[in-house]
Amino acid sequence: MRLRATLSLVALALSACTPPGEEEKAAYLGLDCGQPFEAQAATLAAQPKLDPAPVETAEPYRFYSSVDGGTSYLITQPSAPAHPAIMMQKAHGGTVVTTGCRYGSQKAYDELLAYLDSLKHWTRKGSP
Repeated sequence: MRLRATLSLVALALSACTPPGEEEKAAYLGLDCGQPFEAQAATLAAQPKLDPAPVETAEPYRFYSSVDGGTSYLITQPSAPAHPAIMMQKAHGGTVVTTGCRYGSQKAYDELLAYLDSLKHWTRKGSP
């Protein structure tokens, strides 16, 4: 999970540097925590111009990223400690903002949110 989440965050951070107008911007749905988990997960995953990451059997999450790299969703699978939960990351103004919907354990959700937020400052060793 760590590698996939890191790659998603790096893609978001890089896309935040793309000048406006260089790519056609698609509108991606925000989260609606009033919707049931399954309904919201299906709606988000079905959006056009959303690229699902390959299924990783060892990871209890599914990742979906916009083709422009500005929006990513993490949808927990039943084996995830924070399940059910949906997280969204948006690149905005050179930063990545993480929001989410918790449908299960508050503690597990808070740990997942803290983990994703910690990756915003991740850099590869030897990188500036």
